[in-house]
Amino acid sequence: MIFARGRRLYGNSRAEFRESDPKCIDIGLINNMPDAALKATERQFLSLLRSAADSVIVRLTLYALPEVPRTEFGRRHVAGRFYSRIEDLWGSHLDGLIMTGTEPRASNLKDEPYWGTLTRVLEWAEKNTYSTICSCLAAHAALLYLDGIGRQSLGDKRFGVFECARVSDHQLTAGAPSRVPMPHSRWNEIPEEALAASGYRVLTRSEDAGVDTFVKQRRSLFVFFQGHPEYESHSLLLEYRRDVGRFLRGERDSYPSMPFGYFDRNIVDALITLRDRALSDRREELFEDFPTALAAGRVANTWRSTAVQLYRNWLSYISAEK
Repeated sequence: MIFARGRRLYGNSRAEFRESDPKCIDIGLINNMPDAALKATERQFLSLLRSAADSVIVRLTLYALPEVPRTEFGRRHVAGRFYSRIEDLWGSHLDGLIMTGTEPRASNLKDEPYWGTLTRVLEWAEKNTYSTICSCLAAHAALLYLDGIGRQSLGDKRFGVFECARVSDHQLTAGAPSRVPMPHSRWNEIPEEALAASGYRVLTRSEDAGVDTFVKQRRSLFVFFQGHPEYESHSLLLEYRRDVGRFLRGERDSYPSMPFGYFDRNIVDALITLRDRALSDRREELFEDFPTALAAGRVANTWRSTAVQLYRNWLSYISAEK
């Protein structure tokens, strides 16, 4: 795998790569994740694409929507040598595009500061890619812009690892098991009936989490994930730990719900003990008692093989379309 712009090499031999090689698949990753997750998101997608590529040469270029709110660290990171400017997209073509979500700030997606650039990316992607993946909030934004389908707020964060069933045959899910675990982390959802009414095809769904993966063939094949197949084994753990810290610092009013179907009984018991202490004696010092090391050694990435298969099938689709 070639990591573009900085020409950093991942995976395949540099000798195998030629700039004009028709077998090379050019993928863009628009990384909109918050500053604390920027590097982790890069690592997650690089690892996933590397595992999915097999012998295929994949050249990955990183972008970021410039209007996503960032600290000085985040602004410097996405302005660094491994990121290209979003303006470089407009006059170019990519074989495939992946656009991540970000932490929501506005109740109405159209009020987010990056809405205008995000919608321009969607228009560009339909004409200049063979397929585009929209993840989580990016999926919700795409549905709103492309077909006027609005997201619905959930009473609580849909958070954890949920069993999803294959409900439709498609090239993207070929070779995947009939039932697969998939991590979700979101405050909103899309009603399945709205997707069906607008011609979307649901590929996987969960009884507990709702629609998971769905697609729509436009000029480009648009793929939507409400879940996070790219997540590493400890991603949900660190997110839960972050939210507990926010509660202890008084940055949120309610104690966060524990991720569903993720921790074993011993970890659940330890976290319940911490929660009970925090609710009776809320103070930032309790954060030191969060059992990070213990929990990290006891969580497993049960969705990894399915995630690799999904992205392998996606790259195969793009190769066939070139």
